[in-house]
Amino acid sequence: MNLDDWQHKKLSELAEYINGYAFKPDDWSKEGLPIVRIEQLKNPESITDYYSGEMPEKNIIDNGDLIFSWSASLFLKIWKHGKAALNQHLFKVIEAQEVDRIFLKQFIEFYLSEITKASHGSTMQHITRKELDRFGALFPINKPEQSKIAEILSTVDKAIEQTEALIAKQQRIKTGLMQDLLTKGIDENGNLRSEKTHKFKDSPLGRIPEEWTIERVESVSEFVTSGARGWAQYYTEDGAIFLRIGNLTRDHINLRFDDVVFVKPPESAEGRRTYVEEGDLLISVTADIGIIGIVPSKFGEGYVNQHIALVRLNHQRVYSRFVGWFLSSYEGQTQFSKLNESGAKAGLNLPTVRSLMFLKPELEEQKKIAVILDQSSCVINNHICNKIKLKALKTALMQDLLTGKVRVAPLLNNEVENE
Repeated sequence: MNLDDWQHKKLSELAEYINGYAFKPDDWSKEGLPIVRIEQLKNPESITDYYSGEMPEKNIIDNGDLIFSWSASLFLKIWKHGKAALNQHLFKVIEAQEVDRIFLKQFIEFYLSEITKASHGSTMQHITRKELDRFGALFPINKPEQSKIAEILSTVDKAIEQTEALIAKQQRIKTGLMQDLLTKGIDENGNLRSEKTHKFKDSPLGRIPEEWTIERVESVSEFVTSGARGWAQYYTEDGAIFLRIGNLTRDHINLRFDDVVFVKPPESAEGRRTYVEEGDLLISVTADIGIIGIVPSKFGEGYVNQHIALVRLNHQRVYSRFVGWFLSSYEGQTQFSKLNESGAKAGLNLPTVRSLMFLKPELEEQKKIAVILDQSSCVINNHICNKIKLKALKTALMQDLLTGKVRVAPLLNNEVENE
């Protein structure tokens, strides 16, 4: 690997200026330049304070400027929201003349973990100017090479941003679908009901279709129980899955398996009592209460721990995924919020779980609604998987391109030849 045209450079050599500005509370006003803190860098719409005094031009940011958050939350960003002023926890980075700005952003991001190894602070990370001055790495001196690398990595960044936008859009669509389908349902013609075309009635959960009923979990369940305590002694390298709150998520009603614990349970009534079956409804009942999960088909052998309530539903009366989606919806979660407000945050008891209410259409309508919501969730999950793949691609490309392992010289030569 020929890196004759790469040199070891310190960050202080690659930037003409790296600094922020310390505002005093007396400097704040209601007009002037918006004052950008870390939270506003992430969400520019949340700006509340302004500065109307004099300050160095170098500390004023504008569209296209490179900003480095060096305290608490470490990241870099290209600013796109007009003129503003940075506080002392944000650095404006002005690159040297021979340095491509976007390449410098990618370069610092790539080495950020190494830079933060020297970071001090016990409860939050931050980087001092001295630490930035001390850090250095191999850097391509040829600016066109920098720009080509930045172009390649920025293309992946753009794909990630577009995927994140798709995820956000689909999440909004799913939220709307849940609100409509779980309170209005689908009529015999496959259309969403409305009070203009169908009869509705009042209920403890608001206005609902006349055909629907209000049910409590205890009225449609064969039994409700909680999981086993003290099973750490039964942990094994493989075997039956021991479901914990970490296996539930508020994003959907499917189980998560990115962190799995296995057990070999005791041959006792306790083991049989906490055994899960396909279609079982799982509800977190301690700490973060009200997270819902449904045991999938072909799940195999599994058990729940003491932080999860297990509800064995009567599948002749209800479709478990519909019940799960309802309890995950605004109307369902409102019940858990009220329980939290009444002091139940430390945990739900089983009588409370049995008393939870949900809306009950006919069984076939339940299935239709659940299928639509499952499909919407699947679309989001596909986008999330695509985002994970793109981030993995970005990581691999950064490792190759920002260390000189893979050179872009052939691409530059082709561009010259084609001019």
